[in-house]
Amino acid sequence: MTDPVSRTILLLDIEKYSDRDDVEQAYLRRMLYDITDRTLESAGIDERLRLRADRGDSVMELIDANASVTALLRALLTEVPVQLRAVNRMASSSAQIRLRGVVATGYVAIDDHDGWVGSDLNHACRLLDAQLLRAALRERANDFALCVSEGVHTGIVRHGHPGIPAEDFHPVTVDSKNGALRAWLHGPVPHGTDDHSETRGTDDHSEKGGAPAPGDSGESPAPGAEPPASPGPASPASPASPAAPPGGVVFQFNGGSATFGGSLVGGDQHGVSGGQVTGDVHLGGSGGESA
Repeated sequence: MTDPVSRTILLLDIEKYSDRDDVEQAYLRRMLYDITDRTLESAGIDERLRLRADRGDSVMELIDANASVTALLRALLTEVPVQLRAVNRMASSSAQIRLRGVVATGYVAIDDHDGWVGSDLNHACRLLDAQLLRAALRERANDFALCVSEGVHTGIVRHGHPGIPAEDFHPVTVDSKNGALRAWLHGPVPHGTDDHSETRGTDDHSEKGGAPAPGDSGESPAPGAEPPASPGPASPASPASPAAPPGGVVFQFNGGSATFGGSLVGGDQHGVSGGQVTGDVHLGGSGGESA
């Protein structure tokens, strides 16, 4: 195996390739190679600076570390959509080509069987296969969805070079068998996938880290405790209604009979502690007249 060397990694993959018949697949592969070659040539990257591996429905390019990554990104964002429009406007519905792309950097070695080896390459492949990137392409009108690694964003994208608008890239986290991978997606972030955007929603203060809403302490009441009542405007006390005892509840019975603890209560009475009475009974103050 060769010693690992620094390379720029470019991956391009055809959407729904396996759904096509053999003739359509052969046509799509020719278009993929043609689009890739034109894009790299427009970035000033000729065949001497790159090594290609064929993966059937995708192409993998190892690009010399001295080649301009800035020029490559600019070409991917401008040239690939132009090439796709030119191809698809003349193709039948079954021969439409749509691409997912990943740009990453890292160290790659070549083994004795001409295979490519390296964890950075593995991570780039995980990004290419992520459900988030697949969903992003499904929602795109320009037939191309691009994702870049954290290293490419830090070194190139975030600086806002001409033709590479940094504000169009959004941080995402992709779940993989090697753990969570942080990357940057060009264009809108899709929703409803296992992977997710790192931009939190605005409807859940627990996720976005914001302060609780007014009157909300952010804590749940203790088990069995009554939830605190929402504060509201105080009602003016009625001068004809004496205040209820602190913490007590006022019961008023008009007519008929009622029993409490085995005693029959009735009549016009106040403060009855037991026995039998008749008439209306007021407990704890009610605003009624004394008997």
